[in-house]
Amino acid sequence: MATKATWTVVFQDKVIIKNTGVEAGTMYEINDDVFWSQSKYSNVWAIQYGTTPSSDEVEHKDTTPHSSFADANLGNFQDFIDKWDAAHLAKLQSDWDSDNITVPTGEIDDQGYDIYRPETESEKITRIGTVRPTSYSS
Repeated sequence: MATKATWTVVFQDKVIIKNTGVEAGTMYEINDDVFWSQSKYSNVWAIQYGTTPSSDEVEHKDTTPHSSFADANLGNFQDFIDKWDAAHLAKLQSDWDSDNITVPTGEIDDQGYDIYRPETESEKITRIGTVRPTSYSS
């Protein structure tokens, strides 16, 4: 396979891996059978993409010689990046959604304990320094 690829796609496992940048090494399994079952991918084992057009590499399942992405005639690689970006955005949103704390109300219950409430969205934004992500682009 090509070396130092920006992206790796493994069809059998339905995964897309970003190999460079801030999220280097992050892999997502993309559960979209309609996407993976496109006829143009029927003989593809893996793709290493983002080196140079001449060294990008598509590995085939059978004895078909490996080829460049361009020569494999698989369409636009951006389709894979868009799938990874959507999965990454979902993870960022899930992480943000689950990062919750409770804050004291300033009141005491009948047994002398502080009463807590969930933080508001604005308190959360102040605490973590960011709003809930709504987009992501590699």
